[in-house]
Amino acid sequence: MGRDSGVSPFGAVGVVVGFLVLAVSIVAVAAQDADTQEVQRYALTDAGLAKYTQATQKLAALPTGPVNCNDDGDDAKSLDAMVAEISAKPGAQAAIQSAGMTPREYVVFSMSLLQNGIAAWAVKQPGGSLPAGVAKANVDFVNRHDADLKKLEAMSQGAECSDSEND
Repeated sequence: MGRDSGVSPFGAVGVVVGFLVLAVSIVAVAAQDADTQEVQRYALTDAGLAKYTQATQKLAALPTGPVNCNDDGDDAKSLDAMVAEISAKPGAQAAIQSAGMTPREYVVFSMSLLQNGIAAWAVKQPGGSLPAGVAKANVDFVNRHDADLKKLEAMSQGAECSDSEND
């Protein structure tokens, strides 16, 4: 008998995949919470990078090492939780403030660099395009400052972050 419905098995799979893509898109739009919007609205600037660089250098010089060393692997933190975590590290808040930033601005700048760095990579891929909600000016900023950002990344993840077995 065969094909009474006129729909091939691949057509049904295509419908299911299409539905899943739509569902994921709806969830992604719903996940646009205040933190996400704050990071997306943040404009990366040369003045901000100068302050961020100074703050990162000061944080790396703390006796306890860079603020990224004690990452517990929980990537789903709110901005408030990240600010509280950094502020709780001895000397971190003073180091950031002495560079002319607040701990929140430091965290938002960090998250904006991450988001726009990923977007810059995505745009460079074959068929890549600027993701929705990402400012082209920020992606251009990341591309212009690629070498500086790589130095900062190395500094913020420095040797102080080595495994305890290597200490």
